[in-house]
Amino acid sequence: GGGAYGAAKAGGTFDLLRFVRQPQVVARIVSAVFALIVFACLVGDGYINLPEDTRLFCVFNHNEDACRYGIGIGVLAFLACIFFFMVDAYFPQISNTTDRKYLVLADLGVSGLWTFLWFIGFCFLTNQWSWTRAEEVYIQADSARAAITFSFFSIFSW
Repeated sequence: GGGAYGAAKAGGTFDLLRFVRQPQVVARIVSAVFALIVFACLVGDGYINLPEDTRLFCVFNHNEDACRYGIGIGVLAFLACIFFFMVDAYFPQISNTTDRKYLVLADLGVSGLWTFLWFIGFCFLTNQWSWTRAEEVYIQADSARAAITFSFFSIFSW
């Protein structure tokens, strides 16, 4: 067989087309795009100000923690996707089974953690959005809904 964690297959040349077709690579790309959408929506249109006030408020019920959480997990998830994307590219060159084991377990642990964090984020953003008054939100409503939607999709992509 393939040895422990595919170690018997280590070495060889890098084939970009074969690499991009791997299911975990496709899932990482999708997860990175979803994370990018979430934090871009919140950074771009996640804050509003009222006509009578110059201070910025989070579009989610004026709860700054909701915007911070969405932006935080979005940025960190995007960086984690980039990191594990590079690990996936380098993984076939690793012949040490112990290193392979730790990388696979780290990938599994991070994926489980981020699935949980995205679930919490989806619930938190949805709850805060349900308490947001419609008359305070105009154009930002689409970005807020997109952040909620892609938080939900991220649960499954991770």
